[in-house]
Amino acid sequence: MAIAIPFFQQVTGINVIAFYAPILSRTIGLGESASLLSAVMTGIVAQLGDHGGLGKEFAYLVLILICVYVAGFGWSWGPLGWLVPSEICPSDIRSAGQSITVAVNFLFTFIVAQTFLAMLCHFKAGIFFFFGGWVVVMTVFMYLFLPETRNIPIEQMDKVWREHWFWKRMVGEVSGKSKIEGP
Repeated sequence: MAIAIPFFQQVTGINVIAFYAPILSRTIGLGESASLLSAVMTGIVAQLGDHGGLGKEFAYLVLILICVYVAGFGWSWGPLGWLVPSEICPSDIRSAGQSITVAVNFLFTFIVAQTFLAMLCHFKAGIFFFFGGWVVVMTVFMYLFLPETRNIPIEQMDKVWREHWFWKRMVGEVSGKSKIEGP
């Protein structure tokens, strides 16, 4: 999960919106000034979220939908991509789990940012469906494989992993302590 969560967080496309907002805005038909303004607007929406060619009408609709997306991300996966990994790792491996989470997040930020322009040229408007498809995959994956951590002290997370329908096959008992079994 320390790998899956940051991977999914990045393939939602959030950093693409942040990095390439002016280019995206120009691609959907907004002028240069409007493109820069849209970048400012999505940045503002992102900050608020953390705290709590078919015509101009189409371009503005897409801009509004991007703002809704950025706000939704800021109220969900933005903070949860960092919070959940810190809650799901037992305390004896929490530091290692967080280190893996940060490294994977940076790696996939780099990969997505470096491949985006080529994908935009190839997929065009389909790029939104590409990232949307990853959101669907992420949602199903998290629903099936992420154990519930509500009201569970971090000291008891090893028990949660041992009782999860899928992960219990990979976590074993050794002298009353859990351990990850090798292949």
